Amino acid sequence: MSHLPRLSGRLAEATLQRDFMHVLVSRRTLSSHGSLRRIHQQPAIGLQQRPLLRTPLTLSNNSRLQQRSSNFHTSTPRRNLIEDPRFSPEKVAARAKYPVITAKDAAKNKNMPLESKMLVRDFIDDSLYHPNYGYFSKQAVIFSPENDFEFEKIKDNMEFLDIIADKYKEIEDDMDVRDEVARQVWHTPTELFKPWYGYAIAKYIVTEYKLNNYPHKDLIIYEMGAGNGTLMMNILDYIQQFEPSVYERTRYRIIEISKKLAQRQGERQEVRDVTRRHHCVEVINKSIFEWDTIVPDNCFFVGMEVLDNFSHDLIRYDSVTEEPLQGMVAIDEEGDYTEIYTPVSDPLIQKYLSIRKQTGYRPPVLARRFLRRLRNRLPFAPNMTGPEFIPTKLLLLLETLKTHFPKHRLVLSDFYTLPEAIPGTDAPVVQTRYSGTMVPCSTYMVMPGMFDIFFPTNFELLKDMYQQVCRPSLGMEKSVKVQTQRQFLERYGDLERTRTYSGENPMLMYYENNKMFLS
Repeated sequence: MSHLPRLSGRLAEATLQRDFMHVLVSRRTLSSHGSLRRIHQQPAIGLQQRPLLRTPLTLSNNSRLQQRSSNFHTSTPRRNLIEDPRFSPEKVAARAKYPVITAKDAAKNKNMPLESKMLVRDFIDDSLYHPNYGYFSKQAVIFSPENDFEFEKIKDNMEFLDIIADKYKEIEDDMDVRDEVARQVWHTPTELFKPWYGYAIAKYIVTEYKLNNYPHKDLIIYEMGAGNGTLMMNILDYIQQFEPSVYERTRYRIIEISKKLAQRQGERQEVRDVTRRHHCVEVINKSIFEWDTIVPDNCFFVGMEVLDNFSHDLIRYDSVTEEPLQGMVAIDEEGDYTEIYTPVSDPLIQKYLSIRKQTGYRPPVLARRFLRRLRNRLPFAPNMTGPEFIPTKLLLLLETLKTHFPKHRLVLSDFYTLPEAIPGTDAPVVQTRYSGTMVPCSTYMVMPGMFDIFFPTNFELLKDMYQQVCRPSLGMEKSVKVQTQRQFLERYGDLERTRTYSGENPMLMYYENNKMFLS
């Protein structure tokens, strides 16, 4: 639903936009000509604003590509970059000499990196997860109502929205930083529809467990990125209440990268009565991408709205040869960002493109080859296709599951489409919450820590990639199911408990842009 804060939002007034930009700009010293960060933080489609400047798209020299391109272009000049008078040949050459660093390298320093280059996935990782200034390391708060909603007492969907808006305002007022961009509040279906959403997940897991492993093996559940720990509590409450014999054999392990959230998850049970605490829970404060232990047991691996914050790489293709080019972000001495494209050399990008090719997938940006060839003959035709974001960190997850969780069953839920995304195939939404309003941005190259950057997931492609990486010996019909979240909830959810007085069901109505991935 576009009016839910996590999904999208618009500024209502140009005055609010101006105030918002003033707050962002005041957080750092800008050079006299302004900052690319400031330029790219212009929010909100539909507002009257000055045209945005574009960062130059610079293609590094590669004689083979240039030779192949010249076969198709004998008389018409090509637009190799978007000219900007601020970027002299000397500055472009200086950027080419910057050292390449990773998000891990950046995490060793408290300050944002300067005079360096990063792959786009590392730049986004740094923006979201840097231990000092990263978005999730600062003041991001997951909205969690103190009391569960009594849907049968709520008139209709509109009243439910009003209740949520009031609770958001209460949270922001209590934090006493309502005008602070750094403090972010966002929600998930787990929190809005607790405990019933978690009960639906639990019912699915228990059903599958009893069909395949009960009573000879334990029910082992791993949850990746558990947020406040609400889903864990709801799943275990359901099993304890409705499946006591299964509960005796249940073990629940949380894998959490955030130290703050890991502590919160461990504290969730301390506020409960001793008789209601679950003693089968273990919280492991570690990134799933650093997991190094083999789990030989049958287990369920759960991730609810986690994939969307997995960093992506950015590629474009030579408009003539269709050779892929990897995107990098160059950060100059003033902290300004420039997007640079070079031939693909990163091993992870190469591996992703190789596996994806085996699935038969063809990127939308490479469609209509005949029309592209005609366009290439026009004066000043672009030398690259439009941008495409590829989920390279998701590939790392699949490889981790294959290597370290060989007998896993995967349960994922996430967005398959997003409103107000930045330009590009599978491009993210980049937004922040300011004065109670969601502010979307036009680029991912924004000041780290200030903005949520989250991506849609192509579940059909994920299904094929998962088959190639994790289940190459099984037929697809036996390996993976992809369905909408609504279909999943209609089968496993207790819909009477989330129905309003008017008969509407918010749990089915919201998050219709989510899908479930079940292996």
